[in-house]
Amino acid sequence: MPEPHGAHFMKNEPHPSADLTKLGELIEGVEVAMLTTHAADGSLVSRPLQTLQFEASGDLVFFTAADSRKLDELAANPDVNLAYANPHKQIYVSVRGTARTDRDRATIDALWSPVQKVFFPQGKDDPNLVVLRVRVRDAAYWESAGNFIARALDFAAGMLSHDPRDLGKSGKLAGNG
Repeated sequence: MPEPHGAHFMKNEPHPSADLTKLGELIEGVEVAMLTTHAADGSLVSRPLQTLQFEASGDLVFFTAADSRKLDELAANPDVNLAYANPHKQIYVSVRGTARTDRDRATIDALWSPVQKVFFPQGKDDPNLVVLRVRVRDAAYWESAGNFIARALDFAAGMLSHDPRDLGKSGKLAGNG
């Protein structure tokens, strides 16, 4: 089942740490993340999810279906990865975290949008609607030093030369998990 695709963008709450604030800035405006979980056979499975909120606690918040196979995978192994890509800004982020679910009414009320009724026909009271939270453990990110063409040329030139090229910034961020 596809994940809900809402009409609003992620709510990004103020964060107490510089690393979480930086992470919020990096993923701001990226509506969909790819969530990777561990399948029963040990392989990795990815699927898109709409990020609804990045809480001050360091939790990324999503809606998902209670009957989704991913919830069985998360029950067996809650360690996940979220990948965010903003090709227009040449920003790429990989977030490691721990997932859990709840049915917090205040969260559902605050983050619900009418477009989600396509996936949850009974609205906010749909018994199949659950909140998926991923507590950020840490993150890695890459930011471009310039436009894509310049980066590609710099990379090619770097392969032909022994001089290092500036392909952009990368870094690691700490979470709360």
